Amino acid sequence: MDKNSVYKTNSFYWDTKGNDFLEAIVLPLYGTFVSEEKCQLFGDVSGKKMLEIGCGNGQSLQYQGDRKAFELWGMDISEKQIEKAKQHLTACGLSAKLICSPMEEECDIPTDYFDFVYSIYAIGWTTDLDGTFCRIASYLKKDGIFIFSWSHPIHKCVVVENNMLAFNKCYFDESWYSLSLDLCQGTLILSDRKLSTYVNALAKAGFVIEQMIEQSDDEIMQSWDANSNFAQKAKMLPVTFVIKARKL
Repeated sequence: MDKNSVYKTNSFYWDTKGNDFLEAIVLPLYGTFVSEEKCQLFGDVSGKKMLEIGCGNGQSLQYQGDRKAFELWGMDISEKQIEKAKQHLTACGLSAKLICSPMEEECDIPTDYFDFVYSIYAIGWTTDLDGTFCRIASYLKKDGIFIFSWSHPIHKCVVVENNMLAFNKCYFDESWYSLSLDLCQGTLILSDRKLSTYVNALAKAGFVIEQMIEQSDDEIMQSWDANSNFAQKAKMLPVTFVIKARKL
């Protein structure tokens, strides 16, 4: 896996197609069937300094700003998404310090500064999970909180066939692969990491896990078409996971 190739491919996609074809997951949702309104992982954020990794179009930053966060920062690999975030937050009467950079790299974000660092369906894009978690730990104050969500790895291994679940991919395979999106003629490069890979990387970076969510919310699921393949999977296995960790 060549990091520069991954950066170039993925940033080009988000600069050109992005949310037009992949609907953004933004707070209060952590994923399709998991909500902050139900989980209450952040609690009261008034007066807190917050950094979002993979801020996209700025809607999750708006959510925190509306809840009276004191200072907002955002990082994203896509210049187009950063521009969208600036426009959106300005229209909402909010300000944020926004940085265009891969999350793995040094980009002048202050250290020992933030009360919260969070990421909604973005951490999985990193090419260096250990390095990214170490950087995030450096941004946080002691006892600062890191919250992130991503697609549950078991979800990527199972498909619905004839109203039954069947494995079509090895859970232990973490190799990088290209994903072609036919509708928009775009390409992304991804790796499906094991859940233990995330847990061990957090421990290595000096975090202790306080809470993990992988259960779908029944109330949200009821609003979906029960016959859709995605809803059928969500009834049987987790499609999203969320971790709340504290910096030691």
